Amino acid sequence: MRFGKIGMAAAAAASLVSAPVLAQAAQPVSSVARIGATVEKENNIEGGSGIIIAILAAAAVIGGIIIAADGSEDTPTSP
Repeated sequence: MRFGKIGMAAAAAASLVSAPVLAQAAQPVSSVARIGATVEKENNIEGGSGIIIAILAAAAVIGGIIIAADGSEDTPTSP
C-alpha cells in the first residue's frame, strides 16, 4: 500500500516536470525574428519617482511617530 502511494507520487512529479518540456517541443519553429522598435526621444523619468517615494515614506514614518507619541492623558486608572 505504501509503495503504491510513493509510486503514484513519483509519477505525478515526473508528469509535472516533463509537461512544459513536451509542450515546448510540440510548438513549430517559426522563421520570424523579433525586431525592436526604434526610439526617437527618450524619457528621463526613471530617477524622479524615487525621490517622491522617499519623501512620502519619510512623512509616513514621522506621522506614525507623532501619532504614537501623542501625550494624551486619557489613560484609565485602576482602583
